[in-house]
Amino acid sequence: MHPAFSVIFLTTLIGAGQGLFLALYTGQVYSLANLLPPQDGTAFYAAGSLVAVLLLALGLVASFFHLGHPERGWRAASQWRTSWLSREVILLPAFMGLVLLYAAVHHLGLTTPWLVIKDRIPVDASLVLGLLGAIASFLLYFVTAMIYASLRFLEEWHHWLTVANYTLLGLASGFTLAAAFSAWQGIDLVAFYGTWGVVFTLAAAATRLGSLYRNARIVHKSTPRTAIGIRHTEVRQRAQGFMGGSFNTREFFHGRRPATLRTVRLVFPFLTFVFPVLLLGAAYLLASPYLPLAAFAVQYAGLLGERWYFFAEARHPQNLYYQSVA
Repeated sequence: MHPAFSVIFLTTLIGAGQGLFLALYTGQVYSLANLLPPQDGTAFYAAGSLVAVLLLALGLVASFFHLGHPERGWRAASQWRTSWLSREVILLPAFMGLVLLYAAVHHLGLTTPWLVIKDRIPVDASLVLGLLGAIASFLLYFVTAMIYASLRFLEEWHHWLTVANYTLLGLASGFTLAAAFSAWQGIDLVAFYGTWGVVFTLAAAATRLGSLYRNARIVHKSTPRTAIGIRHTEVRQRAQGFMGGSFNTREFFHGRRPATLRTVRLVFPFLTFVFPVLLLGAAYLLASPYLPLAAFAVQYAGLLGERWYFFAEARHPQNLYYQSVA
């Protein structure tokens, strides 16, 4: 498939924004359970939530560059009963609204408990909004991944690992960003978020490397013989019938040399998984406020490569014909 950078930025940015919000809410729940010190609502929860909204908004803006007629983009929500894309279009703004409300409640100090569970856990507006936002975030991970995992004819995508990868990569980048945000704010939560960032990064490495292993060994159902209905034991295509480019040659094939794919496949695991873990570990040992920022920057660069390869790796059946010249 052709890796559209608008979709690459959309999926990586909103994934990191979702993960950052989940990290902030996790920190709040831990503090309510007296496992972490409480943090200032405006300086930490509200400001961090605005960073998450900014990432989500940038991803939403990036998506418009993938539309032939952006002014008709609102129509994408009309097929929500059958389309995973329509569900994403509806769910993303809804999630952004919940994150904004969560930020506003903390900024305005509207955290007076409504009730106290077992005389220890105060339940306020921010806790309820955070729970709704967390549910929406996981639903958004699932819906975004199912846009690709639901396509049966793209066998590299049609697997539960696609959903696991989208979720775990988003959580890994979000918690790593939370560690970087804590370091930038001078808050003593870098080790907490950094540890979770390492855990999710290692989990994402396991599922993503597992998908690479699986995809490299797929025996595709479609072959040149099934494409043209000939049972001969050896069918080789020498031309596609015309030499000019077309929509098919542009949109369903990446157009890069095999060496480029091998290079990206070799590099992105180091940037996405290896270097961030090393940098977060070094940040813990050296108490450096800059290394978590470097860890997120390196990991995000790796995510761009990972998502580019995710699209380029998928072999559309129509390329049995058009790829010979593409």
